[in-house]
Amino acid sequence: MNNAKLTAGAIGTTLAYIFGSFDSMLITLIIFICIDFLSGFTRAWVRKEFCSSKFYLGGVKKIGIVLIIIVATQIDRLVLDGQTVVRTAALSYYIACEGFSILENWGGLGLPLPKAVKNALKKLKQEDDDHDNK
Repeated sequence: MNNAKLTAGAIGTTLAYIFGSFDSMLITLIIFICIDFLSGFTRAWVRKEFCSSKFYLGGVKKIGIVLIIIVATQIDRLVLDGQTVVRTAALSYYIACEGFSILENWGGLGLPLPKAVKNALKKLKQEDDDHDNK
């Protein structure tokens, strides 16, 4: 039993060091990543558009988000003496991205979305497409 406690403590301490504190922003991002992954899978499954390579790529992107948060945390620790400026910016950006993706997934299944949300999604999608074409 003591080994389990020591192991759990070591893992928790390591994760807290790597990610910074497990504050509401980090927890929100983790929840949004899970919901986005599930909503994307659900949308693809219901619409019979499931593609294992897209599913795999989505998972790789989620891992990339987590790695960027780790990098941002370490930059704050190294350059900004522990202030969480870069980490907060990265978390805010990815929370917004994941939130819009969740809305897009559920909207793609016919869930009614407020007009303002639909317009924002269309604008973001167009800006993303314009950026990709440059």
